[in-house]
Amino acid sequence: MYNKKSVTSAAFLAMLIFGIVMAVLGSVLPSVIDKFRITVVNAGALFVIMNLGMLLGSMIFGPVVDRYGYKGLLTVCAVIIFAGIEGIALSPTIPLLKISLFFVGLAGGAINGGANALVADINEGNKSSGLSYLGVFFGIGAFSVPFILGSLLDHFSYETIIGAVGILILIPLLFFTLISFPGAKHSQGLPLKESAALLKENLLLLLGMMLFIQSGLEMVISGWSSTFFSERFQTGPREAVLLLSVYWLALMIARIILGKILVHANHTFVLNIGLIIALTGTLIMVFAPVKYIAMAGLALTGFGFAAVFPMVLGFVGDAYARLSGTAFSLVLALGLLGGMFFPWITGILAGKFGLQNTLLIAPISLFASLIIFGVIRKRGIKQ
Repeated sequence: MYNKKSVTSAAFLAMLIFGIVMAVLGSVLPSVIDKFRITVVNAGALFVIMNLGMLLGSMIFGPVVDRYGYKGLLTVCAVIIFAGIEGIALSPTIPLLKISLFFVGLAGGAINGGANALVADINEGNKSSGLSYLGVFFGIGAFSVPFILGSLLDHFSYETIIGAVGILILIPLLFFTLISFPGAKHSQGLPLKESAALLKENLLLLLGMMLFIQSGLEMVISGWSSTFFSERFQTGPREAVLLLSVYWLALMIARIILGKILVHANHTFVLNIGLIIALTGTLIMVFAPVKYIAMAGLALTGFGFAAVFPMVLGFVGDAYARLSGTAFSLVLALGLLGGMFFPWITGILAGKFGLQNTLLIAPISLFASLIIFGVIRKRGIKQ
């Protein structure tokens, strides 16, 4: 038998780890470009490698937790992420850095999916509210990396700082080993025909398309914003990563607010407002004449982004509760495909048209998400 508070704490810690994973490459990217003398195109390839790992992790976690439960998955993933982040800090060559990024992505994709599915499973009433609070810890992890890096980069190398951040992952790892988790839903084997039928669910695929766009844009904004501020406003590496921390802070604050209001608010209305706020924020950031207006746009973008993942996953959890892990795997895998594609194409286009012009991909894609969500609303989802 498991204790709900302990399991919720474990999920929060797992999501905090994933926040660190998501922020680490974007935070160190200006320093990595300088250290290894690589181009923006080659830097974009690093995101592809990490997201390829995340894609694989997102595909395997669902069947694993539906069949075997959560404890082993979260524990093994924490070990791999610890080793991978130390690898990012210590890698003397690009090939070793790429290997480290792949394994960090692999375990990160799995631990993200596991934490989301776990919270959805133990919150029968309002999954979106629970997932929003979970997202707060994603924000804490993601905010902490650029904030710590920006605060200490004048005194320590990025390698030393990231190595120290990696060591902190040993704390949740220990916690995972000490508590009990919910048992497997299908300990006698997965219903394969029912699982395969999810691939034909149009509603699930449309929700997955929203995460395809959202995951891609989150990777673009978190991964390229520091470089954007460095190029557009000539900010140094330390100031650039501090500006990025504003994005994560805004996202975290918005998810705290969402956790409270989603208990009673109309979910589709809130998600539409979030998409519109994010679209407005990206336009302000791209066209801002001075860095502080661009910073405000970046904060608005994070605030608007906060609604998308927890609410879409809440819709998935409500509609496909019997196979929640497998359903989450499918939509998160689609999301990670977007996480691979968008940063890669951003790097390619930035080399040809400049990063400022290329970031217009964000408002255009957010407009597409609004259209897709309009189609989903017509099909009928829980409000």
